[in-house]
Amino acid sequence: MEKKYDVIALGELLIDFTESGISKNGMKLFEQNPGGAPANLLTAVSHMGYKTAMVGKIGLDMHGGFLKKTLEREGICTDYIVEDDSVFTTLAFVAINENGERHFSFARKPGADTCLSLSELNRQVIQDCRIFHFGSLSLTDEPARTATIEAVQTAKSAGACISFDPNYRASLWKKESEAVQTIQSVLPYVDILKISDGESALLTGKTDLQQAAGELLRKGPKLVAITLGSQGVYLANHESHEQISGFLAEVVDTTGAGDSFWGGFLSEYLKYQTDMEAMAWDNWRACAKFGNAAASLCVQKRGGIPAVPTKKEVAELLRV
Repeated sequence: MEKKYDVIALGELLIDFTESGISKNGMKLFEQNPGGAPANLLTAVSHMGYKTAMVGKIGLDMHGGFLKKTLEREGICTDYIVEDDSVFTTLAFVAINENGERHFSFARKPGADTCLSLSELNRQVIQDCRIFHFGSLSLTDEPARTATIEAVQTAKSAGACISFDPNYRASLWKKESEAVQTIQSVLPYVDILKISDGESALLTGKTDLQQAAGELLRKGPKLVAITLGSQGVYLANHESHEQISGFLAEVVDTTGAGDSFWGGFLSEYLKYQTDMEAMAWDNWRACAKFGNAAASLCVQKRGGIPAVPTKKEVAELLRV
């Protein structure tokens, strides 16, 4: 059955205030970059030519307005983003070290993204997508936690492929054990899981990639992609497993790299127009290679959404 959207994502839409030099008075400068992992991912999918929509909540403030306009420019439908004048758009202040790695400090007590409620969900549109994607930031607090789980169940019942990226941020959880328990509790709903090597070790207690992937597959997902930074990705399903190498890149900022990878991966999967069970391993490998190319281009620029590569840029890199 034809669906209105190729990918719908639910979750945080926020401003990354990223370190950007020193003022003439010796003070740190921060650049306003639109972001949030689900929004970054949708930008990548939209750049690849697919129909996307965002579900979430922003404040009725200058930052919320900026984010909404940014998504609209990227071709992402914003009709299902709730604007609320009683809460403030979530902000993240991002410090970047000499290797381009990030450290976060969130202004989110509460942030608008945590305040999306069940009554604000548009169940009809959630049922009208090929892939439904979510992360764990909307699981950290109520009412967004309940709304997220309801949305996932609604999409899955309608036949959507459920995509999940934990995107663990320790400072947003009360306890590590609560984060692990909550993230594990949604894995039975998940069809396709993108997770970092650190997150896979956190959830499984295993640092060996094959063992960790096997443990995650037993919890519900049909395919697991464990991202390894510049080393690419370890891909596994119940029949095969393989590490697919990344591309060399000069790292400026890793913000959005994982989201660009996963957006590229999902876009390539959509191209095949087939059920997960019918996908040949060579096709999964092609998805991973496409995602790795997108990620390598992303890290060469600053910010989240502004750094997401175009389809042409990815295609040119793959031709080299």
